Amino acid sequence: MSINWYPGHMAKTRRLMLGDIKNIDMIVEVRDARIPESSKNPDLIELAAGKKRMLVLNREDQADPNATAKWVNYYKSQGYTVMTANSQQGGFMKDFTKSVEECCAELIERNAQKGVNRTIKIMIVGIPNVGKSSFINRLLGKKSAVAADRPGVTRSKQWFNLAGKYDFMDTPGMLWPKIEDDAIGYKLAFMGTIRDEILDIEDLACKLLEVLRESYTENVVKRYGITGISDELTYDTLEEMARKRGFLAGRGMLDTERMAKVFIDEYRSGKLGRMTLELPPKV
Repeated sequence: MSINWYPGHMAKTRRLMLGDIKNIDMIVEVRDARIPESSKNPDLIELAAGKKRMLVLNREDQADPNATAKWVNYYKSQGYTVMTANSQQGGFMKDFTKSVEECCAELIERNAQKGVNRTIKIMIVGIPNVGKSSFINRLLGKKSAVAADRPGVTRSKQWFNLAGKYDFMDTPGMLWPKIEDDAIGYKLAFMGTIRDEILDIEDLACKLLEVLRESYTENVVKRYGITGISDELTYDTLEEMARKRGFLAGRGMLDTERMAKVFIDEYRSGKLGRMTLELPPKV
């Protein structure tokens, strides 16, 4: 796939982060719980060097709960402070404040000993479309950060205060300059991180069928009333799905492009069930 999708605002985001990070106490990285490793930005290793880091596995409501539990244990074993979140429902304020205090325990204790009363400054980062702005809005209890179910909506940094104790900055989603691993590129495309306009939607749907065949064939069969997912040519399965839905393009031809769009949309919205596309290595 070798995706090269690095708009100018992402380069600007990187410069902004480099300029602001010296004044930040900790970094909260939001990832997609369905693809926790593929939704990380490797550039953050350099950008966040020396800073306290916390991971938020967002969209836990769409991920396989057993797989999410394994990821949480894995990241904790790697020394991360970790929490999960459902930004559509909220209710994770206590988990967030507890995790921040755990992550910044030394700083909080040091400030208390010095009699310093100041907010903890947090930078919230992540790749496009992992739900950073929705996560912030649920924390604040109001719609303050601009959010939408597509990448590239947040274009500039925004500062917010929570409970008078935390100042945090919402940054635009940022990919790394070139995605050379096809498997990662496809997973990001499945989630809508990469704009659909630059991809072949039927190819994407066929690739998703191939990935789901490994662990979630029953979900697809139940949703679309098909016999299974082809082991040889997933396009045959896409055609069967279009036939079952009655999607015709004229002269009896099947409208597989429409079916591909519907399939991708229904996957992203969670209508196929709770699925996780990658598991952590065994530790």
